[in-house]
Amino acid sequence: MTKVLLLSDSHSYIDDRILEYASQADEVWHCGDFGSLDVIEQLEKIKPLKGVYGNIDNAKIQAEFPEVNRFFCENLEVLMIHIGGYPGKYAPLTKKEIAEKAPKLFISGHSHILKAMYDEKNSLLHLNPGACGKQGWHKVRTMMRFVVDGEEIKDLEVIELGSRV
Repeated sequence: MTKVLLLSDSHSYIDDRILEYASQADEVWHCGDFGSLDVIEQLEKIKPLKGVYGNIDNAKIQAEFPEVNRFFCENLEVLMIHIGGYPGKYAPLTKKEIAEKAPKLFISGHSHILKAMYDEKNSLLHLNPGACGKQGWHKVRTMMRFVVDGEEIKDLEVIELGSRV
């Protein structure tokens, strides 16, 4: 079993609550818009970090993380793209990646809207953890955590970190 903390859109912001949740996970996954290398460094000090770059991330961050990250966690195939859309409204890159080979879990960020949806057409779960940072139009800072057990996702939780302002 692998405990995962899923976050996105930190926009250069990280606090002790995020780091505390990260310390409880086995891996941290970030769906882009880190905003600064400091966010990456603080998370990597605590746990292994997987991620993708987002549309606000500079060349240094883009050199560290890919635009598309396809990987396995235990026996679960994961696809992560920052601007990915969601079932029924996938972005063009997401449509291409899913058409080539649909994962069991598709993760995106960018929208600052927390979503957990099952895509019946492609037999995959889509997650967007919302935004854990303070920049953007979201009202509540959010992230998710869950457990990967073989190829199953269990114990999915939404974590509210409080007001954006």
